[in-house]
Amino acid sequence: MDQRKICIYDTTLRDGAQAEGVSFSVEDKLMITQKLDEIGVDYIEGGWPNPTNPKDLEYFARIRELEIKHARIAAFGSTRRARNRPEEDPILNTLLKAETEVVTIFGKSWDLHVREVLRTTLEENLRMIEDSVAYLKKYAREVVYDAEHFFDGYRENPEYALKTLKAAQDGGADIVVLADTNGGILPRQLEEAVEAAKGVLSVPFGIHAHNDSGLAVANTLLAVELGAIQVQGTINGYGERCGNANLCVVIPNLQLKLGVCCIPDESLKRLTELSRFVSEVANLPHDHRMPYVGESAFAHKGGAHVDGVLKVRRSFEHVQPEAVGNRRRFLTSDQAGGGLIVERLRQIGYTDISKRDPRVQRLLQEVKRRENEGYAYEVADASFEILARKVMGDWREPFRTLSFRTVVRRDEGGRLFSEAIIEVEVDGEEEHTVAKGNGPVHALDNALRKALYRFYPELRNVHLEDYKVRVLSGSAGTAAKVRVLIESSDGKEVWSTVGASENIIEASWEALVDSLSYKLMRRKE
Repeated sequence: MDQRKICIYDTTLRDGAQAEGVSFSVEDKLMITQKLDEIGVDYIEGGWPNPTNPKDLEYFARIRELEIKHARIAAFGSTRRARNRPEEDPILNTLLKAETEVVTIFGKSWDLHVREVLRTTLEENLRMIEDSVAYLKKYAREVVYDAEHFFDGYRENPEYALKTLKAAQDGGADIVVLADTNGGILPRQLEEAVEAAKGVLSVPFGIHAHNDSGLAVANTLLAVELGAIQVQGTINGYGERCGNANLCVVIPNLQLKLGVCCIPDESLKRLTELSRFVSEVANLPHDHRMPYVGESAFAHKGGAHVDGVLKVRRSFEHVQPEAVGNRRRFLTSDQAGGGLIVERLRQIGYTDISKRDPRVQRLLQEVKRRENEGYAYEVADASFEILARKVMGDWREPFRTLSFRTVVRRDEGGRLFSEAIIEVEVDGEEEHTVAKGNGPVHALDNALRKALYRFYPELRNVHLEDYKVRVLSGSAGTAAKVRVLIESSDGKEVWSTVGASENIIEASWEALVDSLSYKLMRRKE
């Protein structure tokens, strides 16, 4: 096993924020910074401080107030502009004003960019790299030099690309990071370029890979095997275009597969939690199929797979899900057999159950009947648990619906809105409420919560993460049966519920009721 310590350099707050659909507030960035520090990330790139970016300027001002226990905060920028003296360059001086321990600057390695983008000479670009690094080092900063487009530059003009690395080294860079900025390099091409870079570098090197060819993680791992000591990437792989190397995949691959130390083992067990946290802050659905930390990463449905895992866990699992804070899931569907039902029941607490128990067969038949009607329990674990507890005779409804209805109205400006009127009963007490919403389901959700808050104030922490409607039979037109899937979260746990009906309001209501009922059931455990 490799005994090196690999430094993890997280650029979620800068490179990750360039992803389509991602926009972090200053508060978001501070919260993510704290989480990254807690898990043991070595470097956190906070953003690019410059006068045209007040958000990042505020971040660097406020980060000084936080108690950062492990990570080093990096400010990101570029080399000086052509024809500027370093002492007079606004970019370099704004980087210094951020007062971070680490400054990361990028420079051009590809002669195409030097000539056609910077519109300067190859010689001037080398001077820009060297004296920019040297100027920052004068102020006792740790300088990370990102060799932008290094691999494309090496492919087209290897001699010049290597000269840019040497210029950064001569300026005093603490580490030179080789960047696949366009994300198009293949592993064999990367290996050739890295070996050439090692021939001119006496300082350590790192890797910064983008995912445009789907190879960011693979290229990152290969670079580490070739000697890289720093890995740059983002949580969940967020980043411009197709994203960056996903640290939620890179870290466990390095630590569990290559035996390379990245973060403490206890922190590795919080990786799934971190991944979901960043998804939530970014207001993006969590990728169920993400390796290691996705909800489907250790989910088993096929009969042979389930049977194998039940007998020998590693027969169909490459690592233990608990190692990264995830969990094993058995997907209950109309393909399920008695053995799978027993295992699912054991997972929710019925440890002494066997296939011979008549309740197992009743539950199996009920699942198959309901899936034939349009339910999908393989993606709605919470609804399955509620159904299972009902069949097992171990379910107490936290509330009972007496009536509900929705109406659509127009406001004074002519805009449509929905209004929901519901009546529920909790321990013999009735509550009647009215609430508005953007649509009927939103109005029902608001009204149901409003009715229950008096009895269950903890429901204020529950929010809807995703709402999906699928038409199950298009041939019936607007009378077709629909399936509604709802994903909910209380900030710590995520659960899914399902409803099915020819009436979309009824299907949505069923999934909503299951969602809040599941949360109330869990609070007692």
